[in-house]
Amino acid sequence: MPLTTPRLQVDDLCCSFDGRQVVSDVTLSVAEGQVMCLLGPSGCGKSTTLRAIAGVEIPDSGTIRIDGAPVFGPEGSVPPEHRGVGLIFQDFALFPHLSVADNVAFGLKGRKKDKRARAHALLERVHLERYLDSYPHELSGGEQQRVALARAIAPKPRVMLMDEPFSGLDNRLRDGIRDETLALLKEEGTAVLLVTHEPEEAMRMADEIALMRDGRIVQRGAPYNVYNAPADRAAAAFFSDINVIEGEVNGALTDTPFGQFLAPGQPDGTRVDIAIRPQHVRIDFDRDGRGPNPTPQDGTPARAVVVRSRFIGNESLVEFRLDATGGKMIATVPSVFLPKPGTPLWLMIRRDRCFVFPRT
Repeated sequence: MPLTTPRLQVDDLCCSFDGRQVVSDVTLSVAEGQVMCLLGPSGCGKSTTLRAIAGVEIPDSGTIRIDGAPVFGPEGSVPPEHRGVGLIFQDFALFPHLSVADNVAFGLKGRKKDKRARAHALLERVHLERYLDSYPHELSGGEQQRVALARAIAPKPRVMLMDEPFSGLDNRLRDGIRDETLALLKEEGTAVLLVTHEPEEAMRMADEIALMRDGRIVQRGAPYNVYNAPADRAAAAFFSDINVIEGEVNGALTDTPFGQFLAPGQPDGTRVDIAIRPQHVRIDFDRDGRGPNPTPQDGTPARAVVVRSRFIGNESLVEFRLDATGGKMIATVPSVFLPKPGTPLWLMIRRDRCFVFPRT
């Protein structure tokens, strides 16, 4: 069975400004009806990658194909308006002299009646049909952003490029509008490449995440895989807080207050960081200076003293100081758990939830 041509294919894309490389060898592909998130901190090259695909920025090198046809490469560059690409950037800029309906219908071809019907249908999807004949200045910033979403979707682009498109919506509306918009794009077979710096948003929206750092894609995969098998310590820390235990390899093992950890493939003397997320730290009570027995799953318990505890809505966050090293450990516990400072407790860490990385 022949492989389906990706709706969007980017290979070895490089961009620089004033001699400084901001995008380096970016390669990605997005299929029809797929949502890919470019995720990373501010300044890592996400938006520049998006603008290069749109044709707003001219890359130094690489190729960009839409449905197999080159729109940038050695043969030249296709103008943005002929790429079949929809754009939603942070500056959504509606036309102030046009009504909401005419803004959404702008760029559509056909009879006025059909264009208005398409605008009305899309405004219903973003819950703004009552503003059909209003003007942008009569709408709030969040409402204007939803009109911009409808306008970008209206021509049924083959590829939709979105830069932080939901950031202006309040929390009450954001999840619903985001899910409605992406569902509509999927229904129409649009390939979506979406930029965000929020891991939770990427995990919620994406079929695939491309994690960027310093202009490069450092990891790419399904949200579950990127979260549970991070490429390095920085990738693990980008998705959540982590506890880090330092160690040194001796005979493929690393000694820690929590017992020995396997470090396969690492030469003796290699310094490593063992990372574990706070939700995977298990807490047990102190029994006259004794803790629970070691287990294959949780390893050796380590005694620690509570430094402080806080309730943060749906869980409690407890900070500890380890007796053995004086190092800090943080654990999160569902619901309310607020031990007093100075309380001795025992900590255990799930071996299957730890990540061992060579220290950089």
